[in-house]
Amino acid sequence: MRGSVADRCFTVYALAALLPMAPHAGRAQETQDPSCVACHGSLPDDRLATPAKLFPTDIHAQRGFTCVACHGGDASAAGFEAMDPARGFLGRPRGRMLLDVCGRCHSSAEFMRRYNPALRVDQVTEYRSSVHGQRLLQHGDTLVATCSSCHRPHQMRPPSDPQSSVHPVNVAATCGACHADADRMRPYGLPTDQLETYQRSVHWRMLSEEGDLSAPVCNDCHGNHGAAPPGVSWVGNVCGQCHTTMAEKFRDSRHAQTFAMLGVPGCAACHGNHDIQDATVSLLGLDSGAVCANCHAATDGGGLIATGMRGLIDSLETRFDSARHQLERAERAGMEVSRALFQLEGAQNARIAARTAVHSFDLIAVRREVETGLAVSDSGLAAGRRVLKELNFRRTGLAVSVTIIVALIAGVLLKIRQIERRG
Repeated sequence: MRGSVADRCFTVYALAALLPMAPHAGRAQETQDPSCVACHGSLPDDRLATPAKLFPTDIHAQRGFTCVACHGGDASAAGFEAMDPARGFLGRPRGRMLLDVCGRCHSSAEFMRRYNPALRVDQVTEYRSSVHGQRLLQHGDTLVATCSSCHRPHQMRPPSDPQSSVHPVNVAATCGACHADADRMRPYGLPTDQLETYQRSVHWRMLSEEGDLSAPVCNDCHGNHGAAPPGVSWVGNVCGQCHTTMAEKFRDSRHAQTFAMLGVPGCAACHGNHDIQDATVSLLGLDSGAVCANCHAATDGGGLIATGMRGLIDSLETRFDSARHQLERAERAGMEVSRALFQLEGAQNARIAARTAVHSFDLIAVRREVETGLAVSDSGLAAGRRVLKELNFRRTGLAVSVTIIVALIAGVLLKIRQIERRG
């Protein structure tokens, strides 16, 4: 009996029942269907009982929606009559039908204003433009992700909820449920190491260890409902959402034009994509591990510029570290160097500016920033040395003073003993 009902829910009659249900979406929160939960919650089959048990925590349930809002049917009827396709029962929406069911509410600006006016209503439109949507709608591929693949049915929560499947910390695992599955990806010829490599990246470390929820996850680069691989020509625009200054300098550089001509993705050519690491100075130049060496040699113009930029930045790093070491040493000794340490922040800013200027691949621009940092570092180094010299002078003076005082005390004691002996 159950099998026949399940089969009927995916018939043409279920599709035909979609449109008549649309006017009732707005009244879904006023409908009570305790019979659905009571019946399904007591079934021995977990596939049928679990949804009823999970649903009370779902955002839709908390907003007053009930089972019939998505599954259709007649909640006032008892038994299997409630699941009669003639009464609008849809069963378990899948594929194209799921887009219609979810979009019936989520694509209506008028309806969504009653619950969350800030929520976008173009999700279905975006989905149709995605790789997933195109394969589903144009090729009939039912293995691709749809709404319920990312938003867990019967346990949907706001993205701000840490238990939500689309909370920033959980997005990678949600996408990885499909994209890290070798069997599922085999028909498409796609790699399945994206999740593994992303979890070794600086972005994942910032997100998972340091709690920075602004760190990028899958949908920040690929889009969410309109998910697609970034095109080679606009990778820089994607990265530039966060790394604005770097993107602007790269966009005006010679490399941007060359990479576009060669079909090489700008930022990813040097930094990778999913496994992006900290951008240290070791990436610059022609030494082992430097990305410039992938294309340039020591004898070509690009190699000379890369080596020159590395030398300039290394000199600033060395001078800055020396100045900071001197000032921190003086501070630990109790000397007043707060002003000098504050001024040294100018060198720190120059370090950042110099590293940023590298994306312009302009040796003159890098030298300009480095020279500014060197001047500030030299000033801090001189201040540190001056204060430490003063400290040494104070210590020497103190030692001399203590020696004189001890000598005087010893002389007084000797004189007292002489007087006592005479008495």
